[in-house]
Amino acid sequence: MSSHSYRKLSVILERRAVESRWASHVWNLVGVVPDEGGAARTLAEDVATLRRLYPGLEVDLRPDEAEGYFLNVDSGVPSVFVSLRIDEASGDPYPFQATLSYNEAARWMDSNERVERAAAWPELARWMDEWVAANYRPATKKPSRPNSFVGKEGRLRKEGSR
Repeated sequence: MSSHSYRKLSVILERRAVESRWASHVWNLVGVVPDEGGAARTLAEDVATLRRLYPGLEVDLRPDEAEGYFLNVDSGVPSVFVSLRIDEASGDPYPFQATLSYNEAARWMDSNERVERAAAWPELARWMDEWVAANYRPATKKPSRPNSFVGKEGRLRKEGSR
């Protein structure tokens, strides 16, 4: 396993033309790849589509998100979750942040972030899987009785049966 606790990645967004009275196009996340470096740039463009690469995002593995990484690995299709924001000047989306944690992505969505997912490339998925195997231990749950039963039963024992 690598000693690095993070990986850099590049995000690929695609704009497709649509026939709609409300919008002329839609943007979608089409993939994530190992970091390409440099500045954001156009990969391909024609009349109907525009594909852009956004380098320089990082994903890391932190102990407090271990359960979220486990859920991602256990899903069968390990993914990268990307939060997209809108550039006020152009009106186009851009990748704001990325995570490998299901739980962190869910919190972003709960706070009304636009979050999309793309399959992780094999080496990234393997890195996450190895980290989960070495670091994740599910919390053990203790069987317990509901408090409503514990409280009443305890009080009756102390006061005696009536």
